[in-house]
Amino acid sequence: MTTAIELRKRWARGETVFGAWAALPCAFAAELMCVPGVGYVCIDQQHGLVDYSDMVGMLRAIEGRGVVPLTRVPANENWMIGKALDAGAQGVVVPMVNNRSEAAAAVAACRYAPAGARSFGPVRASMVLDSRDVAVVGDSMLCFVMVETRDAVERIDEIASTPGLDGIYVGPADLALGLGLPPNLDKEEPEHVAAVERVLQACQKHGIVAGIQCGSGRAARKFADKGFRFVTFAKDSSLIPSAMDKEITAAFGDSAVQGTKQRGYA
Repeated sequence: MTTAIELRKRWARGETVFGAWAALPCAFAAELMCVPGVGYVCIDQQHGLVDYSDMVGMLRAIEGRGVVPLTRVPANENWMIGKALDAGAQGVVVPMVNNRSEAAAAVAACRYAPAGARSFGPVRASMVLDSRDVAVVGDSMLCFVMVETRDAVERIDEIASTPGLDGIYVGPADLALGLGLPPNLDKEEPEHVAAVERVLQACQKHGIVAGIQCGSGRAARKFADKGFRFVTFAKDSSLIPSAMDKEITAAFGDSAVQGTKQRGYA
């Protein structure tokens, strides 16, 4: 089974790991995204429709396909992070982290004493990783925090220098909101571009991994070329309507599709 340790090895070699985002509470949908080349699938417990029991089934599905399962937890709460890792997630993406103390709290929730404050009880993780050694079920877990506000960008150096932090993951839509811009992905406004570049430079300066959410494979390639190494290129809840729009247009033709939409049929 592929583990988070393999991702760390790839990053140490300077490689970019591309992955997918799972917002639908469906193990089969998560399996379908585990195509060759996908290094991780991140289960979204913050904005997706996934609850804890859904996540456990999705973890099994992703593991079975030889892909590393991660999860975005709902909030920067010690018990939420620990419970996700105990279930077998091999790393967490922690939203809305705005300063070093919040980043340190996220790291501590992933690590056992004396390095952290995680309670010991890796019920499923110990079975998946075939170990109860804290170095395996604790230290090897990935901890990424999300930079999504103007305040976080202003404090990016103190966040990036947090001991034990594996990397920073940019949430472009929330960051856009924080900068007074429309909340969507693949932003091109100069202020947003500058903020993302500032995050990248801080990560490179402090030797941690820079990550970002993208709306397409083309955008993902662009950010990988810039130096981002943890890059999400697809999301299940976006892929389905996008593919449906493409196929319905092919079936009806552009003008016919516009007509059906205006009449409320699509």
